[in-house]
Amino acid sequence: MPAATHDIGWVDQADRAESKPLLTQPQLGVLWSVQQRNGTNKHYDPKWRKLRAAKVIKIDLPNYQRMRREAAMSPEEQRSKMKKDGQAPPRSFTEREIILACTGAIMEPYEPPKGDSVLSSLSGLNIKGLSDKGKSMNAVRKIKQYEDDFSVSEFPSLAQEIYLEAHALLEDVEKNKDRLHDLVTEKAYPDMVWKLKNKTFRWKFVESLEPAKVVRVRAGNAISKENMFGQVTVRFHTQQTLALYDRFGRLMVGSEHLVKDCLEYVVFEKHLSEEYSEWRLHAKIFPDWMEPKNMPLKTMKKPDFSGEEYQEVEEDEADDKAVAQTA
Repeated sequence: MPAATHDIGWVDQADRAESKPLLTQPQLGVLWSVQQRNGTNKHYDPKWRKLRAAKVIKIDLPNYQRMRREAAMSPEEQRSKMKKDGQAPPRSFTEREIILACTGAIMEPYEPPKGDSVLSSLSGLNIKGLSDKGKSMNAVRKIKQYEDDFSVSEFPSLAQEIYLEAHALLEDVEKNKDRLHDLVTEKAYPDMVWKLKNKTFRWKFVESLEPAKVVRVRAGNAISKENMFGQVTVRFHTQQTLALYDRFGRLMVGSEHLVKDCLEYVVFEKHLSEEYSEWRLHAKIFPDWMEPKNMPLKTMKKPDFSGEEYQEVEEDEADDKAVAQTA
C-alpha cells in the first residue's frame, strides 16, 4: 500500500488522515484533471483581423447552365418563370439628363426662303423674314433687360468670332476641349465632336461673300419663368475649305485646296438668368431645299472574289459573243 501511495502523487493529506482506501488504479477522467493550456489557433493580436479577411474576395460564379436555359426560353416561358420566382417585369427607362445651362432645342426655328443665296435683300421672296420683325424686337427688349449693351447690328461681328474660333479648335479636340465648352453649348458639342474621333480635321476660312446678319431673335424661359434664355439666328455666306482624313491618312471628304461657297444659319444662345454666361454656338439650321452634303467615304474590307465567280463571268461573255456572231 505505501508503494501505491508513492506512485500516485495526487492523493492529498486529508485522504491520508481519514485512512480511506487508496486508489490503486487511476479513474477515467481524473488523470486528465491536471492543468492544461487552453490553446487556440487564433492570432494573439486581433488588430489586423479585418485586413487579413479583406485579402479574400468572395466571387459569385455565374451559373452558365441556367443562363443557357433562360436564353433558349420563349418570351412566354420567361414571363411564366419570372412570375413563378416572384420577379417584377423589367421596365423601360426613358429618363434624360437635364442641363440647366442651355436648352435642348431651337425656339421657333428660322425657315430660310428657297434660293436665299441668290436673292437680293429687296427681293419679294424675302418678305417672310421681314414680317417676323415684331416678335424679334420683343425678344430684343427681353434680352436687354439682362444685357444692356446688346445690339442687333453689332452682334454679327461677335457671332462670327465665336464661329471661326470654334471651328478652328476642332482640328485638335482633345487639346482644346475646355475652350470648346466655353464657345459651344452642351447640345452642340457632341454633334460637332463625336464624328471626329480617330480622324484628322482640316478647316480654313477664306472670306465672307456677304456680311453676316441677324435673321431672327427669340427669348423664352425653361422650367420656371425666372430661368430665361436668348437665341439669335445669324446668316453666314462664306467661302471655306474642308478636308477630313481617316485614321490611316486617307481623304474621306472635301479638299484642302478646293474652296466652296457655304450658306449657313447658325443659332447662338445665352443663359440670360446667369450673370456670368456668354453667347455660345447652339445649333445649325438646315432647310429642306438645301442640297445634301457629300457623305464621307468609309473604309471597307476588300471583297474576296473566288474563282467560281470569274468562271461564271467568262461563260456569260462567251455566250454573248456566240449570240452576237449568230446574229
